[in-house]
Amino acid sequence: MSLLKELKKPLASELKEFQRVFRQSVKTSVPLINVIMQYILKAKGKQIRPLIVLYSAGLFDGINDSTYRSATLIELLHTATLVHDDVVDDSDRRRGRFSINALWKNKIAVLIGDYLLSRGMLTALQAKDYHTLEIVSEAVKEMSEGELLQIEKARKLDIDETVYYEVIRKKTASLLASCFAVGAASAKMSEENIQKMWKIGEYTGMAFQIKDDIFDFESNNDIGKPTGIDIKEKKMTLPLIFLLNNSSFLEKRKIINIVKRHNNNKEKVTWLIDAVVMSGGIDYATDKMLEFKSKALLLLKEFPENESRDALEQIIEFTIDRKK
Repeated sequence: MSLLKELKKPLASELKEFQRVFRQSVKTSVPLINVIMQYILKAKGKQIRPLIVLYSAGLFDGINDSTYRSATLIELLHTATLVHDDVVDDSDRRRGRFSINALWKNKIAVLIGDYLLSRGMLTALQAKDYHTLEIVSEAVKEMSEGELLQIEKARKLDIDETVYYEVIRKKTASLLASCFAVGAASAKMSEENIQKMWKIGEYTGMAFQIKDDIFDFESNNDIGKPTGIDIKEKKMTLPLIFLLNNSSFLEKRKIINIVKRHNNNKEKVTWLIDAVVMSGGIDYATDKMLEFKSKALLLLKEFPENESRDALEQIIEFTIDRKK
């Protein structure tokens, strides 16, 4: 049995209640929305984010109605971002199925993303979960800033390691940070503990994204995305940044030229991938990933040991042990 299945077992009834609240939150009198929601609900994914929210509340012995609403808000936000991302990336597949924009076109997909986000916000507002709303709104702001910062840097290709960490902290880590934080907030924990949980999630999210970036330089295709896709999208990831930092002026010009003008040339992209691997870029990125994971685990260990803490430790380990 997979680790995630094992982690879900102790919270089987709680996850069932979360799913009920989630389904209830997206019900509407508009037939088209209901049809699309049914399609979305059939592709549940790993549900790792609701799991984090539940275990984060359980860390403080406090899973309650607010926890279910918080998990629902997070999942609605996450689903909305995926729908919008598929429109932006002009992607017609998501988790092996047709994307919303592929089936119902871009305009409807954008509106569905907006609907999901607004339903999440309303769910929190109607229940007066103001603190949860504040935490998630901060994550939405950070995610938007991170995405736009990455787009800006993809145009100029002037990203260094410091900026890279800022991009992934905002774009990816902020959502995981909010999962840990809203779980603690739903259990009525102190602001200090909520901020500490946010930081744990942030470190975990940083490790998660670096792992994702490493996948792009793997030599096999048993992973979740094609090899070299980040280069094709002109994304300056940590292994590539390491290569640049350890290259001569002329080598740097060649690398930048490939990313900027020849990112769809299979032969040149393959050469660049090999250069990254030979430079030690993968090893360097792996070390940094492990540093962030260690920071997350060290901070988590400041809380009393219980079943929820053990589960969160396993989830943090899972972020870097996953195969895709």
